[in-house]
Amino acid sequence: MSDVSTAGPYAICCSWSGGKDSCLALYRTLSAGSGSHHKPRLACLLTMFTEDGQRSRSHGLAREVIEAQAAAIGVPLLTASASWDQYESEFVQLLQAAKECGAEAAVFGDIDIPRHRAWEENVCRQASLTPMLPLWQCDRMALLEQWWDAGFEARIVVAREGVVDRGFLGRVLDRLTATELAATGIDPCGENGEFHTLVTAGPLFRQPLAFKLRDQVLKSDCWFQDVEVCTSR
Repeated sequence: MSDVSTAGPYAICCSWSGGKDSCLALYRTLSAGSGSHHKPRLACLLTMFTEDGQRSRSHGLAREVIEAQAAAIGVPLLTASASWDQYESEFVQLLQAAKECGAEAAVFGDIDIPRHRAWEENVCRQASLTPMLPLWQCDRMALLEQWWDAGFEARIVVAREGVVDRGFLGRVLDRLTATELAATGIDPCGENGEFHTLVTAGPLFRQPLAFKLRDQVLKSDCWFQDVEVCTSR
């Protein structure tokens, strides 16, 4: 994985799931350049949706929720809809669209799954962008401590059936929740898909996400917490 080496500020895009890992990866990337002549600028967020364009591919979040996050951050959201078979080709086109918006690098939130990193390096190669994985091989709890210390908030919105108890749905991923998950042998970052989160507040957001928790649905061996954007908390 190479570094962007242009002089002065450079533009990045971020593969945005709506969850804590992509958010922390973005935050770390933007914070790393603070106070330097090589400070990154966020050009856009990239999110893949299901074929009907209504739910995010990774976390099953409604389009309105992802759009509300992008609005809270204050950047354009670029999206594409695809089946899993067409996912890669559509994502490459999304990266190319980000490049047309000025992006020179793409940020991803993976921590330590080699095949994910290989895939991201491959799609970035196809789009002529530099892949950036600022969370790569970092200690799980150290990442979460940085998350909490920075003032971010995320709620658990997906729980894998038979792995994570459905009772965790809707809960804030705070220190107590992370400790409870770790005590049962679950990765507190959910890197292996044990659970997924929704970022609802933090230093990247101009204002907290206003939302309501709705129904819980079992689909594809996972429990999903539906979330509705609203005008007040």
